[in-house]
Amino acid sequence: MIITFIRAIFLYIIVLIVMRLMGKREIGQLQPFELAISIMIADLASIPMADSGIPITNGIIPILGLLVMHLIISVINIKSIRAREIICGKPSILIYRGKIDEKVLKKERFTINELQERLRGNNVVNIGDVEYAILETNGQVTVIQKPNKRTTTPEDFDIMPEYEGIPYDLVVDGKIMYDNLKIIEKNYEWLKKQVEKFGFKPEQALIVTLDGKGRIFCQKKES
Repeated sequence: MIITFIRAIFLYIIVLIVMRLMGKREIGQLQPFELAISIMIADLASIPMADSGIPITNGIIPILGLLVMHLIISVINIKSIRAREIICGKPSILIYRGKIDEKVLKKERFTINELQERLRGNNVVNIGDVEYAILETNGQVTVIQKPNKRTTTPEDFDIMPEYEGIPYDLVVDGKIMYDNLKIIEKNYEWLKKQVEKFGFKPEQALIVTLDGKGRIFCQKKES
């Protein structure tokens, strides 16, 4: 029992490392070849995990082989557009200039109901408001609304909004983010002074952030 537990932990660490090496996109939107490799990695890891009689290397070596294969395919995708189209496919236009392309729907095995569901997922309720709907290679649907239905922006009114920048977490669950303090060229004493204005110490904070305009958001932990 203990050996099985240790093997499971070890394989989990190996799979976690491999997935991190494969890149952040593996956690989010997968291309077909990435999904296939991810499924195979999970399957290979489960074999020695379930049967302690199988050498653990029987799972690790194929997983490392898949990692190498993934890296090779990724490089090929970057270098060759043609290879990228063969491996990942090409985007398909489901709605073109406001008209649903039935041939493309049938080719992609998309129903009208599924199309409407994807549009609602993009905050589009009326299919008549859509100028283009594009089925991306990762299965996501990109929606471009008709000009008169798009959300207005400050640029439409010749307004130049102030620069906001990126907010930095300075304290998360009582832990001081020293790397972020270094980026904004501040130190702990400055942070302590700012947080004490809210009536407590940085170590007691649930979250402390600093936005691009110098505004601080601070909330104390309940316990």
